[in-house]
Amino acid sequence: MTLRKIIITPFVLLVRFYQGAISPFLPSACRYTPTCSQYTIEALQTHGLFKGGWLSIKRIASCNPWGGRGYDPVPERKCRHNH
Repeated sequence: MTLRKIIITPFVLLVRFYQGAISPFLPSACRYTPTCSQYTIEALQTHGLFKGGWLSIKRIASCNPWGGRGYDPVPERKCRHNH
């Protein structure tokens, strides 16, 4: 297991706990596809703790009646080439 996976695993588990134990008891309110919780998991796995966390915070903050809606996937990771 890589250091990156070790660092993000507790956060992914926390979101999965929310998805399984809390979310089913709340009214469905997410305005996006994928849902904000699924987006958070994908963002953490794709971009790591800091950038993925920032993307997740921005997404959750925009999930309101005055924010966006619809299909909003996690942006792809940009490849860095060392020259």
